[in-house]
Amino acid sequence: MENVISEWLRCPVCGNKTRLQLRADAELKNFLLYCPKCRQKSLIDVEDFIFNPPKTAVCRVL
Repeated sequence: MENVISEWLRCPVCGNKTRLQLRADAELKNFLLYCPKCRQKSLIDVEDFIFNPPKTAVCRVL
């Protein structure tokens, strides 16, 4: 079995871990990431563990 590197996704607002893990070979495009600690949603792009925020970065949760 091959070892695949994975990391927890961190909130771009507060920096805490979210409930999602990302594998090294995965890419996210226009992904809505929710942080349970600061209760904010962030629209993100991830490629090779590098966050690239789209133009509309943060939306406040009601």
